[in-house]
Amino acid sequence: MLAGFDAGSAAAAQHPACARLPAQADAHGVSTFVWRRRRPFHPERLYAALEDLTCAAARSRGRFWLADKPDVLLHWDAAGGALCVESAGPWLASLPDAAWDLLPAVRRAAAALDWHPEHGDRCQHLVFTSPGLDHDGLARLLESCLLTDAEYAAGRAAWKRLPPAFDTLLEV
Repeated sequence: MLAGFDAGSAAAAQHPACARLPAQADAHGVSTFVWRRRRPFHPERLYAALEDLTCAAARSRGRFWLADKPDVLLHWDAAGGALCVESAGPWLASLPDAAWDLLPAVRRAAAALDWHPEHGDRCQHLVFTSPGLDHDGLARLLESCLLTDAEYAAGRAAWKRLPPAFDTLLEV
């Protein structure tokens, strides 16, 4: 700890699972659109939409999950048309209970806020900020990237067999 600054707590608070993302807002011609869902993304459909999603807003960020990688928390960070997608480690729901005690309290609290009986802390939580943001068009595009009802009903074993479209971005 340096003069009252706890570097460990600060680092934990910056983890994508703990990040405090802005709320939906519309002020001074700049709009912030918050999109949250529980269903995973289809990797190919999301990959095909990346350019449109990246260019839809001046800034976007958040966390998301892909159906073919259900244990990996993915971090989304885009600005000015450039996108960085990277693994931020496991979702807490994919860890054994004993591992939870090894994680910072802020990470466990963030997971508790997003907890779902079926998916645990897995969720889509993306925030887009830009002047002239098309909320409806962006929502339609994001929704089109989720698993369909039939794909979702097929279950996790089938999801893991979906084509791994993000492996080149994630250097897997």
